[in-house]
Amino acid sequence: MQTTCDHAHPEEAVRTKPRESAAQRVVLIGFQDQENLGLGYLASALRSRGHLVQIVDFEVDFGQILDIVRRMDPAVVGFSLIFQFYVRRFADLARYLRENGIDCHFTIGGHFPSLSYQHTLELIPEIDSVVRFEGEMTLIELVDLIGAGQEWRGIEGIAHRRNGETVANKLRALVHDLDDLPYPERSYKPDAVLGRKVMPLLASRGCARTCSFCSIHVFYRSAPGKVVRTRKPAEVVREMRYLYDEHDIRVFLFQDDDFPLFGKVWQRWTRSLLEELRRADLADRVIWKINCRADAVDPELFREMKSCGLYFVYMGLESGSEEGLVTLNKEITVAENLRAVAILKEIGLTYEFGFMLFDPSTSFESVRDNLKFLRAISGDGTSSAGFCRMLPYDGTPIKEQLAREGRLRGDVCDPDYEFLDPKVSEYFQALTGLLRLTGWIHGNPGLSPQLKFAWNEVGIMERLFPPLPDMAEYQETLRGITAQSNEMLFRVVEDMAETVLNGAPLRWTTEILRAECLRFLDEFHRERDAFVLRNQPLLLQVLRADPPGMAALA
Repeated sequence: MQTTCDHAHPEEAVRTKPRESAAQRVVLIGFQDQENLGLGYLASALRSRGHLVQIVDFEVDFGQILDIVRRMDPAVVGFSLIFQFYVRRFADLARYLRENGIDCHFTIGGHFPSLSYQHTLELIPEIDSVVRFEGEMTLIELVDLIGAGQEWRGIEGIAHRRNGETVANKLRALVHDLDDLPYPERSYKPDAVLGRKVMPLLASRGCARTCSFCSIHVFYRSAPGKVVRTRKPAEVVREMRYLYDEHDIRVFLFQDDDFPLFGKVWQRWTRSLLEELRRADLADRVIWKINCRADAVDPELFREMKSCGLYFVYMGLESGSEEGLVTLNKEITVAENLRAVAILKEIGLTYEFGFMLFDPSTSFESVRDNLKFLRAISGDGTSSAGFCRMLPYDGTPIKEQLAREGRLRGDVCDPDYEFLDPKVSEYFQALTGLLRLTGWIHGNPGLSPQLKFAWNEVGIMERLFPPLPDMAEYQETLRGITAQSNEMLFRVVEDMAETVLNGAPLRWTTEILRAECLRFLDEFHRERDAFVLRNQPLLLQVLRADPPGMAALA
């Protein structure tokens, strides 16, 4: 594999010398929302060996995908299955391609296929192989051998069928040095917020934590090699500078499962990153978002990070109940979660949080604890509240536990489980049914997602535009709308519990909640649009003075 450490320009990372064998055509199919960096890395790795690669969005029409595959006439079609809930849709696509004459090698990768390779091959009989765990080197070897007409079934890191049986070959080690990989291919049009372009980025792979509901740490612990690997800070910033200069990217979304922050070693890594940002003259030119745990939020470090562009923090808090945190094996306390949110508020950093109101240990007491917690962190409207139910993904410790207890229900596309208290099951069904139909937390135009985007937009305006004269008033209005909508959501959760437990009349109906949701949305859109319209001359003035393409001249 060609390294990026010594190349003169980042583009050379994908311009390495081709193999002596003929270049092969490869089609990679997967979700492209906010770009699939996994596919990007696979594509650039294949290109570094001289192969021709086309990335296709799984969500486009099957007929369009078929046309692209026919036009490419590939040696290999690779499917990237990120979410196991879509395995049957991937099976439908694979079958559709086969039925329409596509007879090349089909392979698939991702968390679910890697951990449940036998089940994947059963569910998608059209698949010839599964590329397990990190796939760059395995996919290169697979394409090379197929292209040369050689036997491929013996290579490390794949699963396949032989004489009707599933065979899993010796696992290939995880990539030791992430800086040996070429930069991921970015062949899509980036998202933009108020004219500022947004792109995802990776500083590390792996997760040192062992949450019971998460398949990520299981994924990285199942293959040989170091579980967590960080890129060199200088290389991360070098990629950021390249994307800033060549593509005018101003907002970077770090997609690390757990940004390197926890403990002295990773804190030194982060401070080195900040120094590299200052050295590259990016600290005042770009902003960035991270994902982290609450126990990694250090006030001094986060102030330093904010001074170098950190503007947005996502934390997987998951529960405000001590019992729930134990069930989820978060290895953290409610007090630590509360402390982290308080620090972010004090520093003035925009934040979002993941939260599971329901998990296998849920009781009505834990629901009350969770509501108390949610009011404490978001009752002031600094973040839009939302919640979900923990799902038992394949490969996770909690799925295995639920199976042992005889509580596991559903199937791979709709995994489910029984609560310990039948009344909680009744409560969950009634509450989620009501909220799902109103567009409050999920769907379009979901109230909570739109308010979350509004706070993200505020963070971008504060950091990438000059001070807007009425920003403080707009933020106060937005906090008021967010706080009121949060409180109404909390009351619905409380009232539904009283109805299920004690037979209290429920004042909420689908019609009432939909009307309230639309009322909040109308007020939000009216206030937001008026604010942007009032400040449009200044916003446009800034964009015209610093248009796309000017970053390279800075």
